[in-house]
Amino acid sequence: MDTTANTDDHHNFPLRDEGLNKYSKTITQDATQPAAQAMFYGIGLTDADLAKAQVGVVSMGYDGNTCNMHLNELAKIVKQGIWDNEMVGLIFNTIGVSDGMSNGTPGMRYSLVSRDIIADSIETVCGAQYYDALIAIPGCDKNMPGSIMAMGRLNRPSIMVYGGTIAPGRYKGKDLNIVSAFEALGQKIAGNLDETDFKGIVMHSCPGAGACGGMYTANTMSSAIEALGMSLPYSSSNPALSDAKKAECLNAGKAIRYLMERDIKPSDIMTRKAFENAVTIIMALGGSTNAVLHIIAMAKSVDVVFTPDDFQMISDKVPVLADLKPSGKYLMEDLHNIGGVPALMKYLLKQGFLHGDCLTVTGKTVAENLAGVPELDFDAQKIIFPVSHPIKATGHLQILYGNLAEKGSVAKISGKEGELFEGPARVFDGEFELINGINSGKIQPGDVVVITHVGPRGAPGMPEMLKPTSAIIGAGLGNSVALITDGRFSGGTHGFVVGHITPEAFDGGLIGLVKDNDIIEINVATKSMTLKVSVEEIAKRKAAWKQPALKVTKGILFKYAKYVKDASEGCVTDE
Repeated sequence: MDTTANTDDHHNFPLRDEGLNKYSKTITQDATQPAAQAMFYGIGLTDADLAKAQVGVVSMGYDGNTCNMHLNELAKIVKQGIWDNEMVGLIFNTIGVSDGMSNGTPGMRYSLVSRDIIADSIETVCGAQYYDALIAIPGCDKNMPGSIMAMGRLNRPSIMVYGGTIAPGRYKGKDLNIVSAFEALGQKIAGNLDETDFKGIVMHSCPGAGACGGMYTANTMSSAIEALGMSLPYSSSNPALSDAKKAECLNAGKAIRYLMERDIKPSDIMTRKAFENAVTIIMALGGSTNAVLHIIAMAKSVDVVFTPDDFQMISDKVPVLADLKPSGKYLMEDLHNIGGVPALMKYLLKQGFLHGDCLTVTGKTVAENLAGVPELDFDAQKIIFPVSHPIKATGHLQILYGNLAEKGSVAKISGKEGELFEGPARVFDGEFELINGINSGKIQPGDVVVITHVGPRGAPGMPEMLKPTSAIIGAGLGNSVALITDGRFSGGTHGFVVGHITPEAFDGGLIGLVKDNDIIEINVATKSMTLKVSVEEIAKRKAAWKQPALKVTKGILFKYAKYVKDASEGCVTDE
């Protein structure tokens, strides 16, 4: 299957009067900027080059993470494609944080923080250097929304080239992925896995470059951003080390020139209807809870209002169709092999779930992009199910309110957990207490596990609770307990879980006042989460509450805690 983007030669018409280099000509052709010109000569540009548009190529590549280890090489291919199309391509870098490595450690507090640092740094470089356009090459989870947020703020022609998904690992005949390593820890704690096999799973879970292979946060966001229209078709599923990914990188140069010639900016693409398309894909694929935070933040960057209630609206009408991990069987590479996100989008468009008239970075509409895409064959593949026989009739992401979540929360309900859970609370102040609770046998079937003070301000940084949920599942408790938190969950999380509880414990949210053995009811049918304690007792606890001191007193986590909005506002830091 040819999964390279369709980028026909669109250059046979006059350019805009001001030419392609709308921004960079300020410093490349202005006689009052001799220092800038001298520096451009110093990096090897010629007089002819100074008349060309400049495209910033931002890579989140670094050696220390499989998701990002190959991105700098992809950036070189993108740069070549830009120069091949008579523009100046200039590579710069920004940070990345490995969610997989930092999960279960204090370092996870920096993960969500990195999203906004990425957005800030890209905006800073492009704003200072006057680049006319931007191509971003992200890998791990927060890289992608950070890139899109920067594109929205800058509002210059932009394309995101996803670094691509990792190949499956293999051990003793079974496919593995990053979550396999976390769940193996739970099996080891429970005494169901010996040290040799534990080590074997860990060693073989990540066989090389690429982002986590299931429908976790990285592939959720790459799929959503492709549906949003900010990536070339097939970008989200082209494997990291494939020829198709290299071809996509090269084609990005032609595509960005076309956007510049037509002055097509992110605000032209990222409309309200485009965000609805993105969330529709998230629901159909069974994507990560983190998408709620990121979509809200991305929409804010182009002044589109999108709220958790909008997720619920779409969830109420869009079925889950993809049998993908963590709740299902398959990985992103399997989806790629049956046509990727375009094949699913073509089916959803035909079924009336997508807006076909939304503009994309190809310069064409969604419907035009999908016109030549082969249709899904439901007899030949069992990864995507038809609407007539969905995995779940409505969306898996549910927005719950109630006295425990006055400003909302996000539940991930695949359909296997049921829709009602009631049980006694087992309260843990942070995830590390919970791991000790599993080891000591404190958690029993029927409990509602409550992890507090891990919100955006309380942690600070709103870390993911992947290690606790994976340990619970590995210990054999995944089908018999629920877990609620003011923190986040990894896209690799599954089970009866509710996160993003707002207000968080640090700000006086009721979740911080729950005590062991309080009864909690989680009711997906009524979209509610209730602490079954008398109004009088709740008032008494609130009267006695005092806000704790921040856990940090300086540095980026301190600044984040001071500026971050709550989860219902996307945890943005620029409002």
